[in-house]
Amino acid sequence: MKIRTLLSAAVVALTAMTASAQSFDIGEMSDAERQAFRGEVRDYLLENPEILMEAFGVLEARDAAAKANEDANLVSSLSADIFEDGRSWVGGNPDGDVTLVEFMDYRCSYCRRAFAEVEQLLAADGNIRLVLKEFPILGEESLLASRFAIAVRNVAGDDAYKAAHDALMTKRSAISTASLTNLSDDLGLDTAAIIAGMDAPEVIAEIRANHELARKLDINGTPSFILEQEMLRGYVPLAQMQSLVAEVRAE
Repeated sequence: MKIRTLLSAAVVALTAMTASAQSFDIGEMSDAERQAFRGEVRDYLLENPEILMEAFGVLEARDAAAKANEDANLVSSLSADIFEDGRSWVGGNPDGDVTLVEFMDYRCSYCRRAFAEVEQLLAADGNIRLVLKEFPILGEESLLASRFAIAVRNVAGDDAYKAAHDALMTKRSAISTASLTNLSDDLGLDTAAIIAGMDAPEVIAEIRANHELARKLDINGTPSFILEQEMLRGYVPLAQMQSLVAEVRAE
């Protein structure tokens, strides 16, 4: 892979070196001329290796632009499922001018780190709409937590879901049916209905739908964010997220 990238960079460098030679056509060169030309190019690159770094930069910029364009097209084609699926919890300012979607897992350490910073982002901004996608990928405890959270929302509503979500995000002990029962009791919820509701078909269907959506979006880790049309795969520090939100508003 490194050799292929190096060769690609060299091609970019050669293209830049010869772009101004309008009449240049390597196909019209004799074998001896072609060999001499290659030797000159090799010598030039050895004497000026920084041009390869410039070429790497060009390639990386092209790749990033292509990926961003591909992501934007994906988001556009799946916008209804991403932003308005009718199931996912919506918080922050539901009428905000910017929408941030997060695919999260309660057992993900970076999701927990992002949780506090997303809360700060929403509190400081006041005009961001947050959509949470339950996306358990880290084993049985993750799945159990997501089923519980969705059941809480289905039985007790959005406010109860937010309380349960916050508690699960800050929970450090193991997740089990017993610990979730205790959590529900501590939150003053209808525990029997919630525990029973964890096996409801609509709960399983929501998690399955989120996994399918993630597959279509090429999301395979948590946290993963969608900020309007931009995909943000992985943890994003608060300052960077604030900067990205400002860029979205400036467009």
